[in-house]
Amino acid sequence: MSAHVHVIEPSHFREALGHYASGITVITSQLDGEPLGFTCQSFYSVSMSPPLVSFSVMGRSASYPKIRQAGRFAVNILSGEQVGISDQFASRGADKWRGVEWGESPLGNPLIGDSLHWLDCDIHAEHVAGDHLIVIGEVKAISQPRAAETQPLLYFKGQYCNLGAPAA
Repeated sequence: MSAHVHVIEPSHFREALGHYASGITVITSQLDGEPLGFTCQSFYSVSMSPPLVSFSVMGRSASYPKIRQAGRFAVNILSGEQVGISDQFASRGADKWRGVEWGESPLGNPLIGDSLHWLDCDIHAEHVAGDHLIVIGEVKAISQPRAAETQPLLYFKGQYCNLGAPAA
């Protein structure tokens, strides 16, 4: 018996994964007074006890090495009104913080104004996975929730989208 190996085309892989809707976050930190951040849709919960979350970041990220050095990060969960923030933090080389209102978390991480929620984390572990790093954070503080009618910013099939109107 011979094993049949099928080569996965990167474009087909990307298209297939695009059919999985995800929320949009901005991962932020601060090192030597410099705010850092990047848009991230690969964010998820890992454990309830202890409270752990994770995000994936490209291995060649310009921002992440400084976040690693800081040893901490905040996850800013974006609201449906924050498409501009998502786009701004997804750009390379630009001044990502231009015009962005932010404050500091209990751990000293930047918190983007009007985000749906935030989680303040210490880096707990890091794992190499292909061309990305999987970063696990231990949650140390969490924001109070915003109004129930606030929608999250979602990404599906290569574009931003909104949840449908809630059922009556």
